[in-house]
Amino acid sequence: MAFPNHTRYLIIGAGIHGLSTAYHLALELKASGKGSGEDILIVDKTAIAAGASGIACGVVRNNYFQPAMRELMAHSVAVWESDPKAYSYHPVGYMQISPESMHADIASIAAQQKAIGYESVFIEGEKDSSNYMKTLFDDWQAQGITSVLHEKRGGYANNTKSMYGLAGKAEAEGVRIMTGVEVKGFKTSNDSSAITAVQTDRGDIACDYVVVAAGPWAKMVWDMLALPKTVDIKGADGNVHRDIPMWVYWSLQEGTLGVDPDIQKTNDGQFPPVVHVDSDAPLYSDVDGSLITDKMWGIYYKPDFNFGGIQGGAAPFRVETDPDQVQVDPYGADSPEFVVGDDFAHMWCSALAHCQKRFAGQIPKYKNEPSGGIGAFTPDSFPVFDVFRENCYFIADSNHGYKMIGVGKLVASEICGSTSALLEPFRYSRYVQGKLHPVSNSPFPWS
Repeated sequence: MAFPNHTRYLIIGAGIHGLSTAYHLALELKASGKGSGEDILIVDKTAIAAGASGIACGVVRNNYFQPAMRELMAHSVAVWESDPKAYSYHPVGYMQISPESMHADIASIAAQQKAIGYESVFIEGEKDSSNYMKTLFDDWQAQGITSVLHEKRGGYANNTKSMYGLAGKAEAEGVRIMTGVEVKGFKTSNDSSAITAVQTDRGDIACDYVVVAAGPWAKMVWDMLALPKTVDIKGADGNVHRDIPMWVYWSLQEGTLGVDPDIQKTNDGQFPPVVHVDSDAPLYSDVDGSLITDKMWGIYYKPDFNFGGIQGGAAPFRVETDPDQVQVDPYGADSPEFVVGDDFAHMWCSALAHCQKRFAGQIPKYKNEPSGGIGAFTPDSFPVFDVFRENCYFIADSNHGYKMIGVGKLVASEICGSTSALLEPFRYSRYVQGKLHPVSNSPFPWS
């Protein structure tokens, strides 16, 4: 493929958002008679799914305390369901299992899921919650659980397979995907801030419209666009908090227990929903019985043949390094800094054993291989979907990314002129306006 010197639409990033936007934009242009996929070019400095989308555990859920997130996720689940084969999607469902400190939050989620027609079952009370879990797993033994929200939709997808399935759909519509092309900067017109060309390590590409879908590299592109490094945020008390850093990095904690995935089948021999447990019960070592933590903790896990075992993770931790000094590259398993260590393996495997007896004594089978990565988070840990510099649509997913396959479809509609009510709560202006999303009691920053 000859290196292009012009395209109508240039999309930066060949992950979930870039590929989804390109595919759905191609469909929108064709349906409206305004063009086709041949008007769209995706560039990525490495490869398809080389970033967060390629290492994602693949969980697809609608378990959010924030109404706007919940409605957006319901839309995304429907997109996953539209072609499960191409997206390598497994609709096994999802379970949020929680202590009393989160009861009110989860009850609110259950009620609002019901209100939008998203099928789920809500179990309350310690005895009933335990009995419900034992109908699925006869070895269930987690203590202090007082609610179970069982989403019947959702599940998980195989990360890289789904991205190549999405890329295939985009290319079938005429979209060009060029890898090994690194963005270095932007050119603007003399009389406005609009972008006229994207500068790359292989030459400039003139364009009419830019979509930034850079995932963990969002801050880098944000800085190239000379967008604000800090933001003023109006709090719930009406006070304005000034000069809050726009970006912070969190280190993701995930790994795999190298056992036969069949070990996690339910009592009736079926593959189970994804299990997410938050707990305030003391967590003790499955190795020597010592106390690991008496603070709130959380894990999620699922059997996954793609990963070759029981795969999942725990709450991430904030990277305290100045965001300007954080080294995003090399990314993921290749990073010398941001990969999980022995502490994660000890905690996560002990938490598995805390929840289900079948995992007791299994920690020696943990796959001691590099895993994890970092995410670029916004000040409130929720996405920003908005237009900057007149013709640049910026998708900053704040690490909610992989499950949000439907965002690309909505962004494509907005580019073509239809404002999305589902994306409206995620505008950059929400910070100064004080239109913030409610915060849950979960130990995870994205729940």
